[in-house]
Amino acid sequence: MQRRQFLMALSGMALTYSARSMAGTPADKVTVMQYSDDGKQLGYATLAKVNKDAEWKQRLSPLAYEVTRQQGTERAFSQPGYDRHEPGLYRCVCCDNALFDGATKYDSGTGWPSFWQPIAAENVRNITDRMFGMTRTEVRCALCDSHLGHVFDDGPQPTGLRYCMNTVALRFVPRPK
Repeated sequence: MQRRQFLMALSGMALTYSARSMAGTPADKVTVMQYSDDGKQLGYATLAKVNKDAEWKQRLSPLAYEVTRQQGTERAFSQPGYDRHEPGLYRCVCCDNALFDGATKYDSGTGWPSFWQPIAAENVRNITDRMFGMTRTEVRCALCDSHLGHVFDDGPQPTGLRYCMNTVALRFVPRPK
């Protein structure tokens, strides 16, 4: 199976799971896998979609707001933490949804945090992005629709995927010692 086929199959599995798990769930709710800060699964929860635009505009830095709420992109190598590799959890800077485990992070040489898979497929949403005359797969937080970055099919095994995220879209939580 080629990487692009794998990515599409993974997206299909997440959509199939979402369709099953959300049967009878209103469109303003989403089912995500919750995690403690030490990375332990707490179980599925069906939660109301988070929309706090006025609060986000005040609470986030101008760059984080531009990236997460207006689909911007930070400059490569520009934000502290893009090259962090200690154990921990990466949460959405807007809603605190668990997105990535530090164990799946690797150095892609791109200047952005890169992961080979999300912590749980249902915690992110993949959307076809046709901006700038090209077709890419945008990655968003399933709980609040924050723009996180894009996923590409040129990553390492075992998935062959590169989730290339914006540093300012993520909040790192170090693993407790």
